[in-house]
Amino acid sequence: MHKIRSLFLLLGLFFVSNQAMLLFAQEVPEEEAEEEEEEDSYPGYDDSIQIESDWDGYISDAYTRGDQVFAISVGVIFPLFFTNKHEVIEHKFNPPVGGTGSLAYNYFLTKMFFVGGEIGVKFNYTLGENTVFLIPIGFRLGWQFLANRFEFPISLVIGFAPQRYLNYGYAGLFVKGVTSAYFRFNPDWSFGLNIDWNWYPQWPKKEPGQTTNKNVYGNILGLTLSARYHF
Repeated sequence: MHKIRSLFLLLGLFFVSNQAMLLFAQEVPEEEAEEEEEEDSYPGYDDSIQIESDWDGYISDAYTRGDQVFAISVGVIFPLFFTNKHEVIEHKFNPPVGGTGSLAYNYFLTKMFFVGGEIGVKFNYTLGENTVFLIPIGFRLGWQFLANRFEFPISLVIGFAPQRYLNYGYAGLFVKGVTSAYFRFNPDWSFGLNIDWNWYPQWPKKEPGQTTNKNVYGNILGLTLSARYHF
């Protein structure tokens, strides 16, 4: 009888110890639980919020019909040479560098071809401490190719340019060719450099009795920095 009681007592202790072990195995240690809670519960944490970069899903040739670009440019101009009857006219600018600025607008007809317009101002000082002003206003058309986040537009601008020097004024044709390189900083902004060649012909009316041809053709190089807003 004593042996039977001892056997039942051992079986009972074995059963209780097994249940305790199973319960302990299903519980997470308090220290580990606290560490997991701290990792997932820092201030402002919300695992339902996904942070995406502005460039997620960006495609380098994502221009489509209707995309628009507004650009502002500032820089310097270098009067190169002026001709009359195919002969170079000596020009006297001091310093031989002037300033320029412009505002431009582009509207994309396709992902590469665009049209638009621009208005600008150019000025240069003469040896007589006077200033020559030009205000070119023109229609622009262009084409661009892309290489990842770099953009290379080529533009042609044709319009008219009021010009002023002392009491003399003239308004005539101007033509400008532009080659540019831009870096697309983000979907809204790009920054770059423009190099342009400007051609300014002057065809003044002949005065009575005048026999000398006073037509002048000016050639000016421009170098500008530009910021573009895309919308």
